[in-house]
Amino acid sequence: MSTATTGGGAAAGGARSRLGAWIARLPLRQRLTLLTAAAVAVAVAVSALACWLLTRAQLRDEVDSSLQNVSVPADYLQLTYANCQRTDPDESKNAPPSYYNVQIVQVDGSRCIGPNSQPVRVQRADVAVAQGLARDTLHDAVTTEGADVRVLTKHIGVQGVQFAVSISRPLTEVDSALNRLALLLAAVAGLGVVGAGTAGLVIARSGLKPVDRLTDAVEHVARTEDLAIRIPADGEDEIARLSRSFNTMTAALAASRDLQQQLIADAGHELRTPLTSLRTNIDLLVRSERSGRPIPPADKEALLASVKAQMGELAALIGDLQELSRPPAPGQSAIAVVALHEIVDAALERARLRGPSLTIAADLQSWFVRAEPAPLERAVVNLLDNAVKFSPAGGTVEVRLTRGELTVRDHGPGIPQDELPHVFERFWRSPSARSLPGSGLGLSIVARTAEQAGGAVRLRSADVGGTEAVLTLPGAATPPPGMPEPGMPGQPGRQGP
Repeated sequence: MSTATTGGGAAAGGARSRLGAWIARLPLRQRLTLLTAAAVAVAVAVSALACWLLTRAQLRDEVDSSLQNVSVPADYLQLTYANCQRTDPDESKNAPPSYYNVQIVQVDGSRCIGPNSQPVRVQRADVAVAQGLARDTLHDAVTTEGADVRVLTKHIGVQGVQFAVSISRPLTEVDSALNRLALLLAAVAGLGVVGAGTAGLVIARSGLKPVDRLTDAVEHVARTEDLAIRIPADGEDEIARLSRSFNTMTAALAASRDLQQQLIADAGHELRTPLTSLRTNIDLLVRSERSGRPIPPADKEALLASVKAQMGELAALIGDLQELSRPPAPGQSAIAVVALHEIVDAALERARLRGPSLTIAADLQSWFVRAEPAPLERAVVNLLDNAVKFSPAGGTVEVRLTRGELTVRDHGPGIPQDELPHVFERFWRSPSARSLPGSGLGLSIVARTAEQAGGAVRLRSADVGGTEAVLTLPGAATPPPGMPEPGMPGQPGRQGP
């Protein structure tokens, strides 16, 4: 490949690249109009070319048929041949119509022009017919003056002399008709492209109106952060689906923002109480040190115990807030197959330390679930802590795990029926429990963890007093292949005191 060819290809590729970049920078409405006009232009051009070629072929066939049907009188041919031998040719009264040219082609390629005819240049095919190598030939040629003609050459013999006679007809009429047709088709094509561009612009404007509304809505949200805006979504086309998706997205964002604002407001309200108590107690200690009047040892010990308790409450509240605000792990990479019975067993040990005066009876059967281990353990601990907190001294907490259903039952005062629908709301605390330590987020964390693991949690009043919490998680009683079950083999479950 030559350097010039390579350079030309690179230049053409660069031009196409610049054209594509220019089209890509156009607004969508203009691109649709341009592409519509271009598509119609290509279709019209192909149709016009096909029409022109079909008409040209048909006109050429008619010319060929007329040449085949022309009959040249014998005396005209004899006179034409005789005129080649004379200096003063005679005129024939039996000549073909004036729009036909007749000439005799001899075996050596010389020609004899018929009276009232225009000389036509002899071609090799004509000489081959004169020499008897072909019966006839039909081809295009030109006169000595440069006019285009259609030539039919036939082999013939006159007075024992073999030669060929060429009958030609000018193509002026055909070319004129084709030129007029080409002009007409070009005009029609131009009008078609202009009409297509106009129609494309109108269609693009009407078709993109929903997109314009969506764009205005997005710009309005970006400018004002107003998530209450909604776009009309009529029909079932792609634009309507996009509008409904946008409405769903803004509704979800609005709900998320409302929840976030509510969480911040509730967290601020819950933090205010322990912070106020801490500040009051610390102020008392500071004033005592500055004034030189010591606080009685018993009161000072009570103040320090209250500060410690309030700090513990703050730490628990901050931990619960962090747990609720923690986003799911990307790609759920932290999810694994875990043994729920072992998590419950470990949580029971912590619960016994927090309620040393309580009897915690456990009946655990093996159950394996897919979940994040740390949040699942925290959810189980929250359920047990809730039961320990509301159980009377010397009472019993019953824990049972059977086929994925974890039941924690206490024998405390229970929850009134009208308060049960609110127990899983963030920061909600029963009026009777506001004096007890807690942030009101424990059961919210349990509900969220159960939902993420594909399960559910519910609270109900027990038959003979107390409350029963039921956590249900999907799973299996046997570990998946390749994961040995921890604990003693062969045991279906564990029982604890």
